[in-house]
Amino acid sequence: MKIPFTPVIYEHAARFVGRTPGEVSRDGELLFQAHRGAYLEYRQQVIAVGIDIYNLEAEAYGARVDVMSGDAIPAIPDPLLRSLEEGLALPPLDPASAGRIPMVLEAGRRLKREFPEADVRIPVAGPFSIAFNLRGINALCEDAALRPELTARLLLRLAENQAVLCRAAADAGLDVAFFESAAAPPLLSPRQFHGLELPALRRILELAAQALGHPVPCIMGGNTYPILADLLATGTSYLACNVETDQAAFVAAVSRTHPHVRIRVNLDPGAVASLEPDRIRRGVDRVLEIIGGRSNCLIGTGALPFETPPANIRLIREYLASAG
Repeated sequence: MKIPFTPVIYEHAARFVGRTPGEVSRDGELLFQAHRGAYLEYRQQVIAVGIDIYNLEAEAYGARVDVMSGDAIPAIPDPLLRSLEEGLALPPLDPASAGRIPMVLEAGRRLKREFPEADVRIPVAGPFSIAFNLRGINALCEDAALRPELTARLLLRLAENQAVLCRAAADAGLDVAFFESAAAPPLLSPRQFHGLELPALRRILELAAQALGHPVPCIMGGNTYPILADLLATGTSYLACNVETDQAAFVAAVSRTHPHVRIRVNLDPGAVASLEPDRIRRGVDRVLEIIGGRSNCLIGTGALPFETPPANIRLIREYLASAG
């Protein structure tokens, strides 16, 4: 059985135009050329049109994003919101004018025109990840503990606000790539995830499915096995199984209870970026052993580190082909 393999490309695309992730993130032409070059090299399953994917909405709401030097991705230095109440007053974004959203949509349109066979997607952040960037990690964790009802209201409002971005992607002939890594334990406990995040997460996935006409993947980094039942309860058809979690238990549980859900089992990023071919092969062997003969799995990389030599991805493809 041939197991599909796809690298996950965000800031790594900047390698293909010889510029830093920060430079590419601010320039529509560079963004297009970077992802064009990455797709010509890798022919990956999804072109996710972004570099610093979790900053897009927060910046569009008014947060300041600093371009970092070297290989680092841009970052938000200071929270925008001083209170949950300020967050509840945020209006929906206008995709035609908000921040870099128009630039990203146009780059997506150009990529789809050049590669009509490709699955081109606009990054859409989940409500907790947006709140994380708008409110700051410390304040948001305090809010979740001390003001859970108002925190849940903010998350639901942010989820509802994302409907316009999903519709804009659909109107542009594109799909969405949904990301919500900030909500994974330990920032939220499984109990907090169920009570605060799950209603908003279920809502944004419902809105995205309505806009696009099909369920969308629910991509979360981190240790997601403790919240797996809640992730499956969203109705998603695709989950990421990360190196930080119990990957064997994750794959076994999903295959047993939800065999229709596809699982992207991620390789260890340290192995993927390694300069030692034997370490790369051992990393692939470990994931192949976890997958076994299951047909609902594919192998992925998580966010491909910027420094990863493209030859490593060719090595993984060739090794998987030789493994049958």
